Amino acid sequence: MKLSVSGRAAAAAVVAATTLLATGSLAGAAPATPPVAAAPDLPVANVKAHLSQLQSIATANGGNRAHGRTGYRASLDYVKAKLDAAGFTTTIQQFTSSSRTGYNLIADWPGGDTTRVVMAGSHLDSVTAGPGINDNGSGSAAVLETALAVSRAGLQPTRHLRFAWWGAEELGMVGSRYYVNNLSSANRSRISAYLNFDMIGSPNPGYFVYDDDPTIEQTFKTYFSGLGVPTEIETEGDGRSDHAPFKNVGIPVGGLFSGADYVKTSAQAAKWGGTAGQPFDRCYHSSCDTITNLNDTALDRNADALAYAVWTLSS
Repeated sequence: MKLSVSGRAAAAAVVAATTLLATGSLAGAAPATPPVAAAPDLPVANVKAHLSQLQSIATANGGNRAHGRTGYRASLDYVKAKLDAAGFTTTIQQFTSSSRTGYNLIADWPGGDTTRVVMAGSHLDSVTAGPGINDNGSGSAAVLETALAVSRAGLQPTRHLRFAWWGAEELGMVGSRYYVNNLSSANRSRISAYLNFDMIGSPNPGYFVYDDDPTIEQTFKTYFSGLGVPTEIETEGDGRSDHAPFKNVGIPVGGLFSGADYVKTSAQAAKWGGTAGQPFDRCYHSSCDTITNLNDTALDRNADALAYAVWTLSS
């Protein structure tokens, strides 16, 4: 669902006002730095088009996109082709888990200060039980569309931008741990932020923000405040997704989450809508996690918040 007028404009206004007050750039004074281009409003139709492709891939490959299965590699090839065509430098990192070959996909956008890297990532694998469209096609598709929006905008951020799609998260964050463990100390220190997106289109959604790093947390809260959407601190998935390996070595992390198998309370339903007494995602890790297992409004808002954070934190 496309947001009307844009709540993005309201969020941007909050940031602009804060910047003016901080820099003393009121009354016509020249700003200290060039103004940052506004983050785009990602078309939710584009995000859903990627999800439709992931659904088709799962359907053609035994109903899933799990680690070591043909559906996972086909998913990775789909994402990689989009990124290559958009001008990213892509790298496939190979590892082994449970006697099967797994893959991470890393995409770097040319330019920016490579001693200060902003990363956004998501796990691309599903469980074997189903196609994994919310978990975690939703995060993967939104990260992909944000990367493509960077290309369309010809963005020239101050910091270097890197995007990642992880393998074998469902087996214990295997791909992301492999990536982090194989970084030199110097390269770890160059990552100034890692943003994680694991399940952002849950059908009975909540709006949860990671509280691991205060700057990243506030960036997301500022965006949602501009929409008039209240948030809560994320606790259900704490330490259970791909931000954990980064956090464990001291890299600042943050992210968004719309809920899994925890049950929505009456208070949460009162502020977010949806159904109290039901899970945020009744199809979590099940065969019914298909293209119909999404809330378009949550997917749209979270994808736009993702883009907003990438634009803001890389400026």
